Amino acid sequence: MAAGFASVPRTVSPRWLYDDLGSALFESICQLPWYRITRAERALIEAHGGSVFESFDGQSDTIEIVEFGGGNGEKLDLLLDAARRQARRVSVRLIDISQAALDSARERLEAREQPPEVVTMRAAYDAALASLPEAASRLVLFLGSNIGNFDPPEARELLRQLGAAAGPAGAVLLGVDLVKPEADLLLAYDDPLEVTSAFNRNLLSRMNRDLGANFPLDAFAHRAVWNRLASRIEMRLVATRAVDVTIPAAGVATHFDEGEWIWTESSYKYTPDRIDAVAAGVGLDVKKQWIDPAARFALSLLAPRE
Repeated sequence: MAAGFASVPRTVSPRWLYDDLGSALFESICQLPWYRITRAERALIEAHGGSVFESFDGQSDTIEIVEFGGGNGEKLDLLLDAARRQARRVSVRLIDISQAALDSARERLEAREQPPEVVTMRAAYDAALASLPEAASRLVLFLGSNIGNFDPPEARELLRQLGAAAGPAGAVLLGVDLVKPEADLLLAYDDPLEVTSAFNRNLLSRMNRDLGANFPLDAFAHRAVWNRLASRIEMRLVATRAVDVTIPAAGVATHFDEGEWIWTESSYKYTPDRIDAVAAGVGLDVKKQWIDPAARFALSLLAPRE
């Protein structure tokens, strides 16, 4: 964190957005009419979930479904419905940095008529990927356009690791938000109800609580900016007045002039061709892809290149 506050602009890992309150606020964002990612992805899974499992035809082992950052488990629940219709045997491994999200997803899955075996792991993606046991048949879920939170080199490396985790007989189900008009993007990330603002500013509250920081919450405003050249939304916390801030647990003491900002999250937007190129660059092929043309969202099934 100290390095991020020494940079220009200052940066904070988006992991800090997801404490219990942050996770709850994000679930609320997913219900907003201007944020169409969740509804589009859910509809694609409902329509095409059965096709996801066709790549596992001929494999008799139980399919382990590993979901990274799945929130409340709603979309995984829909995928399990598709597996049940095809009489597929599955187990589930949930990985998230939010304990509240893990608890919510586990509760949802264990309430099913025939609940799968569920294992939870509270961990960051890199730590979880490094400790995954081997599995004969594995479907890795990376949904919600979470890949968009990573810079291009990081996204490529993460996708390579997800493919390795799936294994030579497995697959990766990837949800990716696509480029769309700037006005639509800004409404999605700076909504009129200011839920996204509360989600972003909660990061400061968390640092005050967990790191002993002294951010005055009324001195920072949420901003969403579309960086067209980089094809990303940038979420920022902009100082509305000059303020001195200390973060004792991180060894940070810094001054903000009015207008200076903290870069809290990026959300990169892709094109279908870009998805193909990134996947090919890490040895994966797009076996199937479904696109919601209205919401401009893509669900892609990736598998190791033969």
